[in-house]
Amino acid sequence: MNRKKFITAMAVLPLTGAALKVNSLRNLSKNFEATEKFPVLFLGHGSPMNAIEENEFVDGFRNIGKTFQKPKAILVISAHWETRGTFVTAMDNPPTIHDFGGFPQALFDVQYPAPGSPELAQETKRIITKTDVLLDDKWGLDHGAWSVVKHLYPDAEVPLIQMSIDYTQPASYHYELAQELASLRHKGVLIIGSGNMVHNLRMVAWDKLNEAGFAWDWAQEAKEKMKNYILDGNHKALIDFRNQGKAFDLAIPTPEHYLPMIYSLALKDRQDDLLLFNDNSIGGSLAMTSFKIG
Repeated sequence: MNRKKFITAMAVLPLTGAALKVNSLRNLSKNFEATEKFPVLFLGHGSPMNAIEENEFVDGFRNIGKTFQKPKAILVISAHWETRGTFVTAMDNPPTIHDFGGFPQALFDVQYPAPGSPELAQETKRIITKTDVLLDDKWGLDHGAWSVVKHLYPDAEVPLIQMSIDYTQPASYHYELAQELASLRHKGVLIIGSGNMVHNLRMVAWDKLNEAGFAWDWAQEAKEKMKNYILDGNHKALIDFRNQGKAFDLAIPTPEHYLPMIYSLALKDRQDDLLLFNDNSIGGSLAMTSFKIG
């Protein structure tokens, strides 16, 4: 290559890179054009066995999925991905993570091969200003995500990403961060918080797992108070859960299963209706109560 051709080629390269970047941004914008406002879900996911069993909770997940159109993509905040800082999965093909032990082989055999969405990961990173969201290529889909989403979309055709929970931050921080996700509801994205409002594995009555609706008195008290706060729109009391008494302390010994509910509630606006479903307890100390916003 002579000197003139070399200089010409070098001059074109930066423009080509810029053009590619512009095209990428255009594709991102096209993928997430404005839509009607999507609902938000909080799903009490309970035991991983709900992924392969038939029960009232699985029916509830399926039925709620029939009440709105299929989303362009799904963003899940799961109790089972805690990190220092905030991450979103950004790979094309997130693996199915079997993050549990002691269950039948049939559960470990389940795969949920939903595609990822690097575009949604980038959009999530862009719209959040409260913290620097980091893109992750190692995590995948844990059972807090796939064990419930598989009942909404069994064909695994909807792109799915997860956002982690920063375990170093209080509930107020997570509530404010979640509010920055609101614009995704208008871009065809279904946002799901997946956890349990009452979750104390140390106090499960294993001999009463098959006794429908059994709950310890403190678990029932906490659940009813939470539901009242939710229906009254008293998010402040739910954010300040450590000052709500002994029943709350027993219901939330650690916050990772509770915080996904805070993410979902933070996305409710004044125009949204709220529907409770799967409002039952198991094993004395687990509440499967779920809700749909919008």
